[in-house]
Amino acid sequence: MNLVKPGAHRVLMIDDDIDLNALLTEYLQGFGHKLVTAPNAAKGWLELRREQPDLIILDIMLPDIDGLTLCREIRSEFDLPIIMLTARGEVADRVLGLELGADDYMSKPFEPRELVARIESVIRRSLNRSSSETLICEGLSLERGTRRVMLNGADIDLTTMEFELLRILMESHGRVMSRNRLIELLRGIDADVYDRSIDMLVSRLRDKLADDAQTPRYIKTIRLTGYQFIGTTIQ
Repeated sequence: MNLVKPGAHRVLMIDDDIDLNALLTEYLQGFGHKLVTAPNAAKGWLELRREQPDLIILDIMLPDIDGLTLCREIRSEFDLPIIMLTARGEVADRVLGLELGADDYMSKPFEPRELVARIESVIRRSLNRSSSETLICEGLSLERGTRRVMLNGADIDLTTMEFELLRILMESHGRVMSRNRLIELLRGIDADVYDRSIDMLVSRLRDKLADDAQTPRYIKTIRLTGYQFIGTTIQ
């Protein structure tokens, strides 16, 4: 059994550049991290389920599937930090990658030391986001312990399901959460959750947050996929 020492991270890199994979495997090992590599999406899925990594490094150009498509598919099942890599520097690719749920974006070529810094920073942000007792975004605050939600200083009365949905979305700030993933996370509370009920639940939550679906401040609809919590500040 391969163990990663405390404080180190297990990273999955899905990239068909064999030389780069080998170089980064050795380089990250020098920082105490374990890098598992996969040359294509199919192998990436196998390693993802087997290794349960702390973070995924995903190349945008893969031989069997587009990296952006794979990012969206991973996001539909796993809530893990993702750093996108590409040899292309187009702004559109970077923006689309982030909209699909990537946490960071690097263009090739890059310095390995910068990648290590990005890995540690993204994982640290992810841990902080999930461990904080209070989540705050643009006038909206959610306290996990007291289950109190406030909007512009006024208490908002939410049902258990509405509170849990809001908590999940805020904890996944910036990531696209598919309806299937939301159903999976909420079924522990209500076994009758299904696609249409998620949409109705979001609609009720939006009403209570005075959030316009057409020009959202908090919850954005991602067509044919699910929902994304947006905003400029999360603590």
